[in-house]
Amino acid sequence: MPSEQIKRERVGPRQYFGEVRGELKKVAWPTRREVINSTIVVLIAVVFMTSIIFGFDYGSSKLVLFLFG
Repeated sequence: MPSEQIKRERVGPRQYFGEVRGELKKVAWPTRREVINSTIVVLIAVVFMTSIIFGFDYGSSKLVLFLFG
């Protein structure tokens, strides 16, 4: 039934961190090269998007000042 709640057993800190450690061993961690490449891609995207937003902001402010200033 949907209204019934599942009762979960509480575990101690030692068991909890042991399970966390076990799960982290299963993670497929990226290599150093993959992290560097991803970081470069993100930085380029941030600079690109910042430039676009700056351009629209600057252009719209000049347009508004031209029309109403």
